[in-house]
Amino acid sequence: MKRLALLLALASASHAAPPESFWRALHQVETSGRHGAILGDNGKSLGPLQISRAYHADSRVAGSYEQVTDLAYARRVATAYLKRYAPAAWEAGDVDTLARIHNGGARGHKKAATLPYAEKVRRAMR
Repeated sequence: MKRLALLLALASASHAAPPESFWRALHQVETSGRHGAILGDNGKSLGPLQISRAYHADSRVAGSYEQVTDLAYARRVATAYLKRYAPAAWEAGDVDTLARIHNGGARGHKKAATLPYAEKVRRAMR
């Protein structure tokens, strides 16, 4: 019985992900919860999660960049990007690291400039 419980715990841990509140907070921080073709960062980012062309390309998600205006597609792009650049943080549900990478790129979790962004996301999760 203990062995089965351990196997079930390990299986569910391998599919860990940030909580739904993380996605709602990211959307809120990026665009105040708006949907559609929202331009940001002086025209360098697009959509409800403010995804850049480079971020989209790095995610390796099939489809055109313009599709990031759809929240569901933008989430798929962000999921692929975060799993690619922060697999351990994804597995642990480490929302601070994930937010910092979303904001600052593949090495965003190492940039002091992304700390306030992570705090905004954390506050929006409450």
